[in-house]
Amino acid sequence: MNKKHRIIARRTFLKSSMAAVVAPYVVPSLVLGASNRLTMGMIGLGSMGMRHVKGFLEEYDCRIIAVCDVDADRRRAAVQEINKKYGNNDCSQYNDFRELIARGDVDTLCIAVPDHWHAVLALVGIRAGKDIYGEKPLGLTIAEGRAIVEAVNRYQCVWQTGSWQRSTDHFRFACELVRSERIGKLRRVDVGIGPGFKTPEIKETLYKIDPQPVMPVPDGLDYEMWLGPAPWAAYTEKRCHWNFRWILDYSGGQVTDWGAHHIDIAHWGMNCDDTGPVEVHGKAIFPDDGLWNAAVDYDFECLYENGLVMRVASNNHIPQGVRFIGDGGWVHVTRSGLKTNPAELREAKIGPNELHLPRPAGDHRQGHRRDFLHCVKTRKTPITPAEVGQRSVTVAHLGNIAMILGRTIRWDPKHERILNDDSAQRMISRSFRSPWQL
Repeated sequence: MNKKHRIIARRTFLKSSMAAVVAPYVVPSLVLGASNRLTMGMIGLGSMGMRHVKGFLEEYDCRIIAVCDVDADRRRAAVQEINKKYGNNDCSQYNDFRELIARGDVDTLCIAVPDHWHAVLALVGIRAGKDIYGEKPLGLTIAEGRAIVEAVNRYQCVWQTGSWQRSTDHFRFACELVRSERIGKLRRVDVGIGPGFKTPEIKETLYKIDPQPVMPVPDGLDYEMWLGPAPWAAYTEKRCHWNFRWILDYSGGQVTDWGAHHIDIAHWGMNCDDTGPVEVHGKAIFPDDGLWNAAVDYDFECLYENGLVMRVASNNHIPQGVRFIGDGGWVHVTRSGLKTNPAELREAKIGPNELHLPRPAGDHRQGHRRDFLHCVKTRKTPITPAEVGQRSVTVAHLGNIAMILGRTIRWDPKHERILNDDSAQRMISRSFRSPWQL
């Protein structure tokens, strides 16, 4: 059975087995064989979602045919962008993601919704036979991330986590230098992330926000659907859209928002993609009033079974980015570039017999989205699969738990369980507002 037929067989089986859950079966575009172009549905059309719309519109073998968001204004803006690119009025729009996912002519999904929606929405898509590009962090909790990984494996879903730094040359080179022991034996890793809160309209860092008045829900916003599985709360302007990431009911603050990126690179260089720390402790400052309650200043350390120590802190404590420190030098990598000590390491070449870390798959248009589309068609594993996304953000979740409780957390990375601390263990999952569930 060739690759194309394997895709068809998998999709046919999954869609027929989901007949009781999704809409009437429609033959997907890959089965039709008319072209090698993948169809895509975009769910979540905010800041990151619209970046993905514009990015996938540039991919030659992908066609966006449907979008979904609970905000009508965002839906209209996305549809306008897509129809303008294709020169038609064909793009469909939905308020309820289940209606989009039920379409049999949608091959792939791009999910860029608030963190508290990641797992519920992803599991519906996976069970319906879709391949998914899912934004980081993988889940709002450790348990939600593990549920996604298990579903990806069970349904043979191609999943790309949106930790795109792995698809960037200088991040990969930094990790190759470390894994090749060009700085000697690795001793510790420092991960620096921005402190406080940031908003698109206010450039400076905020450390608290006053309690907010209850406001009427704007026309065109399905606020009940926006809340979804999270606890009910009255609408106020600074709760939704961009600002959700500063509220612990919906996200984990900078610790998970940026931690999902930089801890991911730290794990790549540490060769820890399939494990995690055994002990985590630290401290943080959490606002004691106001709407936003995620940590604004934080510093925690993670001990690994092999003796490595990773420190994760806001960048007023340690420099932004990832610094690998060995007994013969260091490598410091950020989005703006690479620094090394000794300096000549920046010009080093990784030899043919040394470790070469994976590059994004595809053609000359290499990149994280390109890698995803290529892997959907070949059924290969993307550069940042669900398991990698889960292990990376688990460190951030554990850091938040340790800092909220103010005590050391002992972690079993094999079984993903907090040891000898029942109240901490309960924090690896959460309850869901009816009728939502995993």
